[in-house]
Amino acid sequence: MERKHFVRFISTFLIRIVLGITLILFFNSYLRSRGIDIAVGINLVSVGTSGILGVPGVALLYGILFYQNF
Repeated sequence: MERKHFVRFISTFLIRIVLGITLILFFNSYLRSRGIDIAVGINLVSVGTSGILGVPGVALLYGILFYQNF
């Protein structure tokens, strides 16, 4: 039973990472097309944040950037 939970945790983590990177790329290009010069980089911190927190983690990264720049 322990292995089943571990496999589920890893698969969920990887799905969140892929979704997070996709959202970051999408929002970066969307903001660039609107003339807003704010972009979250794809690095270990952003990948880890999106992997652990999911979509709210990506929103948190953008929220931090908007707070710093405005």
